[in-house]
Amino acid sequence: MGIIMFLAIGAAAGWLAGTLMKGGGFGLIGNIVVGVVGAILGGYIFGLLGLTVGGLIGSLVTATAGAALLLFIVSIIKK
Repeated sequence: MGIIMFLAIGAAAGWLAGTLMKGGGFGLIGNIVVGVVGAILGGYIFGLLGLTVGGLIGSLVTATAGAALLLFIVSIIKK
């Protein structure tokens, strides 16, 4: 059950980040990949800042923030 929640949060975070960063989404698999990598990045950044978030909403916020940062970095590299 844990892996299903992890993938669902990743998909939601990837979609939210794509919408926030005007990417429009990347399909189900793309959203999951962006969300999961974003969750790892967001968890690392939040950890460096000393911020701890818990629960479903906290995980979604962390993953979305990380995914948005990831998409921002990718857009800079593409230019």
